[in-house]
Amino acid sequence: MSLSLRNQLPGTVTAVTPGEVMATVKVRLEGGQDLTAAITLEAVKDLGLAAGSAVRALVKSTEVALATGQVAGVSIRNQLPGTVADVALGGAMATVKVSVAGAELTSAITREAAADLRLAPGSPVVALIKSTEVSLATA
Repeated sequence: MSLSLRNQLPGTVTAVTPGEVMATVKVRLEGGQDLTAAITLEAVKDLGLAAGSAVRALVKSTEVALATGQVAGVSIRNQLPGTVADVALGGAMATVKVSVAGAELTSAITREAAADLRLAPGSPVVALIKSTEVSLATA
């Protein structure tokens, strides 16, 4: 199956914490960084997820926010440090490719935000992704 999602990060489940309806799933990405996904308990069961399961973390580029440093006092669980690899500016939007340990993320942000943050290749950034915006697929 081919998907339009640009961000497909391979990793391994390290922990599953079930709740009443939802579960948090910790994934160790191939580059060694940790990512948290909040998915339904039904999805955990349907995918057969457990520690050691190989997965792909899927994130729409519009759900990847960027900051110029770590952000404290925020509920966003996933803060992946990286380096800007490329910035493509459009009339209203910008596409920013970010190299994170062993992977590349694409972020779609406004052109104005890219300018305000002074994003350019080589700039250090932190990719921010809410755990509820991370989907998982079995590899």
